Amino acid sequence: MNKINSLPPAGLIRRLGALLYDSLIILAIEIIAAGIVIAIIFALHSLEIVHYGEYGDPAGLLDKHPILSQLFAIYLSIIWICFFLFFWVKTGQTLGMKTWRIQLRNQDGRSVITISQAFIRLATSVFGIANFSMLFNMQQQSFHDVLSKTQIVVLKD
Repeated sequence: MNKINSLPPAGLIRRLGALLYDSLIILAIEIIAAGIVIAIIFALHSLEIVHYGEYGDPAGLLDKHPILSQLFAIYLSIIWICFFLFFWVKTGQTLGMKTWRIQLRNQDGRSVITISQAFIRLATSVFGIANFSMLFNMQQQSFHDVLSKTQIVVLKD
């Protein structure tokens, strides 16, 4: 436990529980975001501004078009990244972290992290797999905790 911060570090089960919860939320957001794009393409097709051509429908266009498929993947990735960055920088907690009563903090105990720390954390998290590295750290810090100079703590009731 950090001398500056009296809150205990979060264990692996809490971290993975929060990640699972957040994954379901992100999935719902991504479905809505994709639906909006498909609706726009469908409307543009109805106005004869966009033609599906060999792709047949909006989903085929977004899945198989060499340029649009890449742009669509980038669009969905940006939404996913912004979800974590927004919550981590704003409150130190995603919705899943709130449910599991854990919070992301600076190593000095402050609950506000910088956008740089959030980017480093996200870039090195390997889609959550880096959480398992905490099993090999005496202070229960994962690989991305150490690199971003952050910690995840359990909040008191």
